[in-house]
Amino acid sequence: MLADELDYVLGVDTHRDEHVIAVVTAPAGAVIAATAAAASSRGYRELLAVAGQHAPGRRVWAVEGSGSYGAGLARFLAERGETVLEISRAGAPQRRLKGKDDALDAARIARAALAADTLASPRAGGRREALRLLLIARGSAVDVRREALTQLRAVIVTAPDELRQELRGMPVGKLLDRCSRLRRTPAAADQLATRLVLRSLARRIQAATVEADELEREILAHVRALAPRLLDEPGVGPIVAARLIVSWSHHGRVRSEAAFARLAGVAPIPASSGQTTRHRLSRGGDRQLNRALHTIVLHRRHHDPATKAYIEKRISEGKTRRDATRLLKRYLARHLYRLLNGAPIMT
Repeated sequence: MLADELDYVLGVDTHRDEHVIAVVTAPAGAVIAATAAAASSRGYRELLAVAGQHAPGRRVWAVEGSGSYGAGLARFLAERGETVLEISRAGAPQRRLKGKDDALDAARIARAALAADTLASPRAGGRREALRLLLIARGSAVDVRREALTQLRAVIVTAPDELRQELRGMPVGKLLDRCSRLRRTPAAADQLATRLVLRSLARRIQAATVEADELEREILAHVRALAPRLLDEPGVGPIVAARLIVSWSHHGRVRSEAAFARLAGVAPIPASSGQTTRHRLSRGGDRQLNRALHTIVLHRRHHDPATKAYIEKRISEGKTRRDATRLLKRYLARHLYRLLNGAPIMT
């Protein structure tokens, strides 16, 4: 635990325009100083000066939102040799119980770091940051495509009979091609609007598809440069691999495969009661990383013979299908962590 290794923890509650810092002693958790500074280079220097004045010994910075509002501060501190740790935001129930203001939040962040047995360092920049940004843009393009396709199908339902009969049985590719070439023709106002809307939605879908494909090619190039072995794994395509890399980030960010499993929300949690002894998966952690593992397991359950055999074996031993899936996710987290760290592949 950090309390055994440090003299001070500096908790930082980050915001768009201002950051608030609380200097907490270890292991007592007493607040000895607190201040606020602008979220700018000048403000970062002020916070570092406060740390030098009030926390001259062994210290770490616990930064909430180190991947968003706190990214600039985390980079500034790392460049100056400071140790920065990433801490998750507290849930609403905890804030309701203990109150809410920036100084209280900063102190809470520092104390949470003291009590934690596993904290990760902030994510790296470079190609990893490029992957994060590319995933955001591709996700937006995919959302636009999906929403527009839903709208297009809804418009076809109420289209004039002749046009509806022509379009409703077409596969998606032909449907988009046909709708994108619809022309203005002399007709009633609602019929003319139907043709224009179908053309507009079809062209929007086509443009979003081209954009998503272009972004996926860029993502694939970065994945091949960072962790090409991931792509050899069943169920791991460029997007899933990119999500794994973004969460893992770099060597040393997550100190062990058990910590990686907890980050992914697949560490087993006791859920026993009475005469029932069982475990369940955590509902915390990085939900995008958890989603990536779930996608891999879904693919393997349907297409990988070894996975199918494993599930049947566990079920024959008295496990439920859900328990077998939980065990699979835990194994998968261990296996992928070794791959990302360049360790020998597990068999």
